[in-house]
Parts: sequence; structure tokens; C-alpha cells
Amino acid sequence: MSTHEPSSPHEPSSPNGHGAAAAERSAAAQRVWIRLRELVLGGNERRKEVVEALGMSFFRIKALRRIAAGPLTLRELADQLTTDRPYTTLVVDDLAGRGLVERTANPADRRSKIVSVTEAGRAAAARADAILGTPPAPLLALPAEDLAELDRILGRLTDSPADGGRSGRTDPEALPSV
Repeated sequence: MSTHEPSSPHEPSSPNGHGAAAAERSAAAQRVWIRLRELVLGGNERRKEVVEALGMSFFRIKALRRIAAGPLTLRELADQLTTDRPYTTLVVDDLAGRGLVERTANPADRRSKIVSVTEAGRAAAARADAILGTPPAPLLALPAEDLAELDRILGRLTDSPADGGRSGRTDPEALPSV
């Protein structure tokens, strides 16, 4: 005798407790995820555009944007970039050579350095943010009511308590309304 009761008359019982409705929901979530990834990473040329505009790798741009958000130790930057400290040092050396960041002594630990953005680095990070923040054409072409619905749905996903709110990196109040 099965311990799983179908959740609807159209959902057959299965030994693992998942029915047709759960399978369809999972398949739909996978299709949506693939389309979101394609929109953000595939058809959107913003990464290529920002690399060409700033003349450096996307990883260096990512590091610069993190430093522009606030001074960091090399260890903190390596942790945020999920890379090792020797490679982070090479990246920071390159950014410093371009005049975009500077190192200063860490007052809390003289054995480490604090990496801060220079004015030129702040300007480059702002330019990167402007390029990366420009919505792709297909998104701009959506009617206002579709944008409002998409904004509502994505807001629910990014403000989800399932991940402790970690995915919500932007303050919705700071964003323009649709």
C-alpha cells in the first residue's frame, strides 16, 4: 500500500512521492532557468562590451568593481572572487599598474595591505556598472505590464528567505519603478 496520496485527481501516485505535477513544475523551472541564463549570459553582449571599453579581462573588471564598493584586504578580495591569493595579487598588481587601485598599510595588521580604488578606478568601475546595467534589447522591448510582472516575480526570487536573503543584492527601493 502506498503512503503517498495523490495531491490531485490528475496526479498519479509514485513510490518517491512525486507526481506528474511535480515533474512538470520541475521541467518548467528548468526551462525558465535556461532562458534566464541565456538572456543574462548568452545573447547579452554586455560582458564583451565592458571588456572592450575598459581594455581588460572581465575578471579584472569584477575585481575592480568589488574594490570600488569599499576597501578590502587581498584576502577579503580573494574570498569574494573565490580565487586564490597569489592570483588575486597578480590582478591587483595589474590594476595598480593601470592606476585604478592603490595599496596602503592595514592599520589592524601591518603584515597585510588594504586595496582601495583611485579616482580613475572609481570612474572605470562606474563606466563598467553603466554598461553592465544597461538592459538587453529584448527586455527593453517588453510592454510595461510584462516588465511589471517580471519585476514582481524576480523580486520574489531574489528576496527569497530560502537562501537567507543572500541573493537580494540590490535595494528594491533604490531601483526605478516600472
